[in-house]
Amino acid sequence: MVIQRWQSLLLLIAVALMCMFCCTPWAMRAVEGIEEATPVFISEAPVLLVLNIVIAVLLFLSIFMFKNLKRQMKVTVLSIILICASIVTCGITLYTAYPGATFVWTGGVLLLLVALVCALCAYRLMEKDHRLLNSYNRLR
Repeated sequence: MVIQRWQSLLLLIAVALMCMFCCTPWAMRAVEGIEEATPVFISEAPVLLVLNIVIAVLLFLSIFMFKNLKRQMKVTVLSIILICASIVTCGITLYTAYPGATFVWTGGVLLLLVALVCALCAYRLMEKDHRLLNSYNRLR
């Protein structure tokens, strides 16, 4: 019996998106005396940088936990929760540390949302595999 591992591909996409989020601007802020808005990178907020690196590492480790499906599911759920925490932290940081700044929706924020969707889809596929394995074990 072969189980297709589409969730591994989705987790890899989520890892790539989290790494791209660490390198792209996630907000634009206006600086006095300069007409153009300057980008705000994630490296300017060390807490966000560490949080997003931890998320990327957890998602990457989750790819290789395919032999223990329950552990892989737990790590993926933890990653999903941390991605949600990262989104909330980005919003709080933007409005407290950078007053007057605006999100870059087409860059950083969209990457986080797509990474969240990929992780959620991967988790659903893991649940599907878990149900399939349980039904297979009942037939034995």
